[in-house]
Amino acid sequence: MSSDSRTSRDVNDLRRPPYDAVLCDFDGVLRLHDGAERARLESAFGLEPGTVARVALSPELLGPAVLGKITCAEWEASIVTALTALPLSADHARQLGAAFVNTGFRVDEVVRGLLERAQAKVPVVLVTNATTRLEDDLDLLGLRYAFDAVVSSARIGVAKPDRRIYEIAAEHAGVPMDRCLFTDDRLENVEAARKLGMTAVHFRSPDDLHKALAPLLDGGHGPVSPS
Repeated sequence: MSSDSRTSRDVNDLRRPPYDAVLCDFDGVLRLHDGAERARLESAFGLEPGTVARVALSPELLGPAVLGKITCAEWEASIVTALTALPLSADHARQLGAAFVNTGFRVDEVVRGLLERAQAKVPVVLVTNATTRLEDDLDLLGLRYAFDAVVSSARIGVAKPDRRIYEIAAEHAGVPMDRCLFTDDRLENVEAARKLGMTAVHFRSPDDLHKALAPLLDGGHGPVSPS
């Protein structure tokens, strides 16, 4: 091989981003929730802030829902049942349960914009621990067809940080796991992806994602510094 050929190859390698697909979490990254009404009711009923979320998102209640073993409606009913054991009146439990499952949500438009720019260059796959209501929520947000693929734990029966869900996401993206960028707001999920060889970024603000996507979007050079 001539020195000119080696130089050309080396330059191309430097310009190539460290990944060929983007795998992105949903809640806490792309979708944001407004828990103001839930917080108001907790205060009115004499509960500590965050009580309902701790009950609803406990592994005992949420686990079967995100694995698709029960429907979202069944999970919602289990929340109300659990709240009555606090103790809390049946009426207050129903109000709090409804406030939780009907929490308002919106898309983070900055994150949406970054993912749209990324998708113009590489596959973007949504990878989320979700209930059977995910598809309806994506429709409400206008996101049903915003990704090259959607990997929902409730549909495949495995959830992050299980290795298999990352493998399935990479298969949908059509690239090896070590050529994937993965971002999530839960550190345990990020660490699991990193152990599988992915470029993994802990999402705390859109700036974290922007920095991770810089080699792809802005032609930045050098490796991403995951955190």
